[in-house]
Amino acid sequence: MRKLVRLLIVSACVAAAAVAALTQTQTPPARQDEQKVVVNAGEVLFDVVVRDKRGRVVKDLGASDFEVYEDGVAQQLNSFRLVARGGRDSAPAPNDSAQAAPKSQPAPASNPKPDEEDVTGLTAVAIVFDRLTQDGRSRSRAAALSYVDEMRKGGLVGVFLTDLSLVVLQPYTDDVQLARKAVENAGASNPSMYASNNQRSRAVRGQLVGMIQRTKGQGSLDEGIQQRGLAEIEMKMLAMELWNLERWEEIQRDQQGAATTTGLLAVAASLGKLPGRKAIILFSEGLIIPPSALEPFRAIVNAANKNNVSVYSVDAAGLRAQSKAEETRKEIEARAQLRMTQEAYNLESSTPMTKGLERNEDLLRLNPESGLGQLADQTGGFLISDTNDLKGRLQKVDEDLHTYYALSYTPKNQADDGSYRKLEVKVKRPGLSVQSRKGYFAIGGAYASPVLSYEVPALAALGGASRPDAFPFRAAAFSFPEAGRAGLAPVVVEAPLSDFSLQPDDLKKTYGTDFSIVVLLKNESGQVVEKLSNQYRLSGPVEKTEEAKRGRVLFYREAELAPGSYRFEAVAYDKPTGRASVRTGTLEVPADDEAKMRLSSVVVVGSAEKAAAEAKAGNPFQVGDMLLYPNTGGAVRKESGKQLPFFFTVYTPQGTTSAPRLVIELRQSGKTLASIPAQLAAPDAQGRIQYVAGLPLESIPPGAYELKVTVEDGKTTLSRSAAFSVEK
Repeated sequence: MRKLVRLLIVSACVAAAAVAALTQTQTPPARQDEQKVVVNAGEVLFDVVVRDKRGRVVKDLGASDFEVYEDGVAQQLNSFRLVARGGRDSAPAPNDSAQAAPKSQPAPASNPKPDEEDVTGLTAVAIVFDRLTQDGRSRSRAAALSYVDEMRKGGLVGVFLTDLSLVVLQPYTDDVQLARKAVENAGASNPSMYASNNQRSRAVRGQLVGMIQRTKGQGSLDEGIQQRGLAEIEMKMLAMELWNLERWEEIQRDQQGAATTTGLLAVAASLGKLPGRKAIILFSEGLIIPPSALEPFRAIVNAANKNNVSVYSVDAAGLRAQSKAEETRKEIEARAQLRMTQEAYNLESSTPMTKGLERNEDLLRLNPESGLGQLADQTGGFLISDTNDLKGRLQKVDEDLHTYYALSYTPKNQADDGSYRKLEVKVKRPGLSVQSRKGYFAIGGAYASPVLSYEVPALAALGGASRPDAFPFRAAAFSFPEAGRAGLAPVVVEAPLSDFSLQPDDLKKTYGTDFSIVVLLKNESGQVVEKLSNQYRLSGPVEKTEEAKRGRVLFYREAELAPGSYRFEAVAYDKPTGRASVRTGTLEVPADDEAKMRLSSVVVVGSAEKAAAEAKAGNPFQVGDMLLYPNTGGAVRKESGKQLPFFFTVYTPQGTTSAPRLVIELRQSGKTLASIPAQLAAPDAQGRIQYVAGLPLESIPPGAYELKVTVEDGKTTLSRSAAFSVEK
């Protein structure tokens, strides 16, 4: 067989960093231990601010004054204390041993009262300026400067701007002058503004309504054929203009909504790395939350709650001359009038009714008391609106940060099932208001990035006691130590679309899916260093359902990893049925020494196609003008082709002109069946040597094999292997 493989191998050589910045701090030597409540794994820790009817912070409550409910079920407090300006932290009740009590036997809390001694605890505040008008920037700048000037010693503040991407004007610092300078820069900035064309769209809709009534009503019978024809042409032109206006509006809102929510998500995640009481002060004139930004918006709430961050939203428009709902009312009425007119004359709309309803919901969220209010309420903060005295209202934010109750409890429902747990805090004393986060997702573990809501059930399935296997799919991870990206690790997941539910919609006459793929990359310590995911909401004509089931889903993401050994865990989750499957594997990332030769993973090729003209430069699977798709572990059938193609890339040190030596081995059960020296081409301008070859399938009996390649340049010898199987 060795001779046969030697003769038949055919080869062809083809020449071809954000959150860290946010959390750089100039940290004062604060007394961190005084700010901590140590809780057991599985406990829920949260902060509560209580005010009386006059808005004053209440500081004389005890543990027995609080009632905590999770999904309506009363919970027992494990620890309780007050952190207060002018008051000493009360010890967790009843004593330190209560904190170490087993989860199954939570210690009852006593009712201690705080002493009157001053305690300075570390706080961290992120001041975020959304896209603001000139008046809004001026008003917000003055309020933020006043807040920074009164910032207490030991507090950290960072300043950020949400433009088309998040701008870090000042990483977290305790230097007031640096913070002031950043706020000044934010006030002088000229962000990319969203210019709504709603007014023009409403005018066009009004013209369309008039044209429809003129051409389709009874009076149209008296007009000449030529006049009716001209009117029809004008009506079509108006419809085209409206379509363009609405599409442009949608594109702008998607872009800016995504930029804002992504920026806020990054800020919430950055605060999670800091100790103490944390808050975001968001200056905005109304969040843009189109349907495409709903998932990131929910993720902001989840990340803030997970990291114990309260969001204080500030409507920077101040006192508004017009009702905040007026624009929404006008837009909804104009859309409804056009729709009813079209229905009256049996005309088809270019926009589905469901699309119009989505747009109406989108408009409702533009009201500051909707998006901004929900963000604050769900995270234990509050909304500042309908006032030009922003400075005075921000003083309450400072009070919240320095006067609050820290509580914890062990949930009676210990299942990490990914469900959302509603949290409700009540006080027995009448006439008091309570601020606290409103809930959390029940998933255990720490992840490298904020958890999006669609990821939650998939992660819950991944973290269960048993690994589900409801349907087949495959996953693989590869290493391509490119120059400047030595830790490049592409992850590929593929599954037949028939694995997932394709549900018909009788109203729309379409089918739809809702499934997600999540991949975790863990280091040797089991710590998650990368979380990669995507949600798939696919749709098409209902008559194409069976054809769609014959398709496949290809998930591709690139991670950047430090040298070392990794384990990947991939989960595919079908939302309508709750079914899930998990696949695992390993990955080795070589040392990132570009002064030495490096070798990529050996990739068995599943298929290939000509790369699109706009294909991403630097794609490690692009060889010449061809894009190669890896076989992620599926068995290769002998009748699938005469050859089994494979490829790998050699990376040579800068200045190398000669090609390294190459040996290809076919192995089975640890034994070498064939060992063939092969010729590599000279490195290209980037120092890469991409090598593509094929094994003769007709000469390889069914079974499991290992393909091993070894390269040697006189200084370094490297080997990589790929497993594959052949079946009849």
